[in-house]
Amino acid sequence: MSGTFFGIGVGPGDPELLTLKAIKTIADCDIIAVPDSGAPDQVALGIAHSYIGTKPVMLLDLPMTCDKVKLKEQHEIAAKSISKELDKNKNVGFLTIGDPMIFSTYNYLHKIISSHGYATKIIPGVTSFCAAAAALEQPLCESGETLHIIPANYDAKVALSLDGTKILMKSGKKLNEVIEMLREKGLNGKIAQKVGMDGQRLYQELSTDVESNYFSIIIVKD
Repeated sequence: MSGTFFGIGVGPGDPELLTLKAIKTIADCDIIAVPDSGAPDQVALGIAHSYIGTKPVMLLDLPMTCDKVKLKEQHEIAAKSISKELDKNKNVGFLTIGDPMIFSTYNYLHKIISSHGYATKIIPGVTSFCAAAAALEQPLCESGETLHIIPANYDAKVALSLDGTKILMKSGKKLNEVIEMLREKGLNGKIAQKVGMDGQRLYQELSTDVESNYFSIIIVKD
């Protein structure tokens, strides 16, 4: 008999936005796992800190890189570490910012671990772009409008021609480059940074004065 691997969405940043189910699942887990990307702090861990208590925390070496070979190697190593604990009949909860099904490292680990026959369960979380829309008081969809989620660190030019509301995530260091691209296309938008975290910043229009930040979301409405 083995334990269950949980993917737990902890929301965008505000600890009060964890769902009751997420809090209960954290309490039911024997070990909490979080990605260690080399950043000075563990954001997901910080969000859920008050609910974790004295549970052991497993830091998984999962660097942020576009090197697919390196990523696959690290995912396999991390999955092996988790599997060892599952084999001891321990439940392992992997914390992820926002929702586990949207741009989350959890998905890669889930595929590996579930393919080896372990039980898995996913606990959804409040997405960063929904929190951003609420903070900006900007509806995402009305009537028959469509919604597009775009990873802005890739080539977003084609996606920007789509009708409907566009959410640009993961712009990172390319933020100002993305803003310029939007302006060239005659598009306007709103920006939310670090929603629900210390240092939250909201911009009701595009501006090149905005500092690049990994936790930046641009909402563009036609």
